Amino acid sequence: MNLQSELNKAALFPNLELLANQVVEGFISGIHKSPFHGFSAEFAEHKIYNNGESTKHIDWKLFAKTDKLYTKRYEEETNLRCHMILDNSASMYYPKVNELQIGNLNKIGFGILAIAALMNVLKKQRDAVGLSVYSDHYNFYAPEKGSERHFQMLLAQLSKIGTSKEPAKETKTYTYLHQIAEKIKRRSLIFLFTDMFQTEKEDAELFEALRHLKYNKHEVVLFHLMDKEHELHFNFDNTPKRFLDVETGEYLDLYADNIKEAYEQRITQYFNDIKLKCAQYRIKYIDIDVKSDFSTVLNTFLVERNNFL
Repeated sequence: MNLQSELNKAALFPNLELLANQVVEGFISGIHKSPFHGFSAEFAEHKIYNNGESTKHIDWKLFAKTDKLYTKRYEEETNLRCHMILDNSASMYYPKVNELQIGNLNKIGFGILAIAALMNVLKKQRDAVGLSVYSDHYNFYAPEKGSERHFQMLLAQLSKIGTSKEPAKETKTYTYLHQIAEKIKRRSLIFLFTDMFQTEKEDAELFEALRHLKYNKHEVVLFHLMDKEHELHFNFDNTPKRFLDVETGEYLDLYADNIKEAYEQRITQYFNDIKLKCAQYRIKYIDIDVKSDFSTVLNTFLVERNNFL
């Protein structure tokens, strides 16, 4: 068996492009009448043809119906630039899933497939996309481009995630967000996929890094990924369990029911604090249950893209 076959076997999603296309097609089929120009078509809108312009994009079918010359204004003329940022730390591999598939994902699986689906839409729109991946170090960076070769390269990088036998341990998200912010020079729409798990003392550094991403008039959307049943509501059967922090190695032995109420109150307050800080810094905050579908991610993209342009 060759190396590529081994990588495909080990990857979280061996057929990532196909799955992403299924996600987008399923989403489009659920839209009866989209208010967004060009989402399921190749162009944004028509404009009246002016003498002296190139005749390359004249819509001759429309001319036959109206006896007037119109050209197609393509989405690439809007020059949207979008940069995806993915947290690839150990906590993102929760919950443990034996076979990842749509509707049965952990946080890293949801993040990878969501980014691939967004890239599929960006490709249809002829927009430029870039990608950054970080864990306990800055794993990967690619600037925003719109070529087919570039999209395939990004899909290949996303497909490699999960081939490592041991996910990265503790990470300093804010360190890498500063580095990413330094690299993105031109105004872009930025999507960050993370579970926001860091110590409380790191919150100030994290939001300072998010503010850094807002420089140069970037727009930032934070997709907060979580398994709500367990990480928010702490729904476990009341038997003795060992809860392990995969990033520090620390563990607690306890009965879930003994701390369920206090845990849910504390984690809800923590998430609400994150929402308030995002609002303060004009960062779009979206909480995502990884057991849900991708409609929230794709709808958010459409709204933010429309507002951004």
